[in-house]
Amino acid sequence: MAADAAFPLPVTLLTGFLGAGKTTLLNRLLLQPEMAGTAVLINEFGEIGLDHLLVETLDQEAVLLQAGCLCCTIRGDLARALEGIAERVRKGQDLRRVVIETTGLADPLPILQTLMADSATCRHFTLDGVVTLVDAVNGLATLGRQPEAERQIAVADRLLVSKADLAGAAGLEALHAALRGLNPGARPMPAGTARAADLLGCAPFARRDADLRRWLDAEAWSEPSQGHHHHHHEHSPHDPNRHDKRIHAFCLNFDTPLPWDGLGTWLEMLTATRADAVLRVKGILDLEGQAQPVVIHGVQSVWHAPTLLPAWPEGQPRRSSIVFILRDLPRSVIEEGIAAFCDAASGQRTIAGG
Repeated sequence: MAADAAFPLPVTLLTGFLGAGKTTLLNRLLLQPEMAGTAVLINEFGEIGLDHLLVETLDQEAVLLQAGCLCCTIRGDLARALEGIAERVRKGQDLRRVVIETTGLADPLPILQTLMADSATCRHFTLDGVVTLVDAVNGLATLGRQPEAERQIAVADRLLVSKADLAGAAGLEALHAALRGLNPGARPMPAGTARAADLLGCAPFARRDADLRRWLDAEAWSEPSQGHHHHHHEHSPHDPNRHDKRIHAFCLNFDTPLPWDGLGTWLEMLTATRADAVLRVKGILDLEGQAQPVVIHGVQSVWHAPTLLPAWPEGQPRRSSIVFILRDLPRSVIEEGIAAFCDAASGQRTIAGG
């Protein structure tokens, strides 16, 4: 196979707070056939990294990033490390995917921005999904103290719960409730039984037909709505199971096709003015004049190019579903903004058409 045909390589971001068991999970996953040809990038907080000595790979493709915590200071280091992997592929090395294991203190947002916005990186790599581990014993207490842990959970495509056998039924139930409050779109899974196949290809969420069907299922988020009105699913800010008061997630569903000129303009304005508040947006759209579903995916001010899917799943509703994961931004701002811009776009076309 020609080197160019290998690109873009899928990248999985493996994150989770300190002690959640990321290295243990990675060691187990790397032994599975689906992970053959995996390059592993590892970051350890501090001047001396240790985790790279603990990760066992079949082909010794573990690379330690040296710039300290995986945050804004490491974006250049990450881009250079990925370019080094791309160069090895161009020279014929059989590398098929990349896993980035972050330090437990990492904010995942700058990493996602690098994967989605750096032009050189985007030519050779594509985000395959965010997998977040949560410690069932300490996770609930951590959420009350550490905003990084909350962001790691909020942006996840897959949530894995470790040490569930040590937490007890009541503790596990309380943790699951908190996870649903931060990220109702990612169903928690036991880390101990997770397979590589469960974690690969999970973002954009619509890449798997099963994920797309679940996403479009009314029971997953909310009841269907009429026109440009919508319902939502969100935990009340007074919910005693909700540990985070600043981050919230909800989904808006639209049963009639949306005008892209209205919705797209509003999304651009939102992220231009309030990027700090937009942790992640992902959606599947039924757009006016477009027969195929369109996937959108954004992190703060960075947007992946909209992607056309082959077709709507047979037997599933054809409608738009957009998930917003926000910090310090009321849901009403989103609802009112979408309604105003989409109504204005539809009205302008009506006037122009006579």
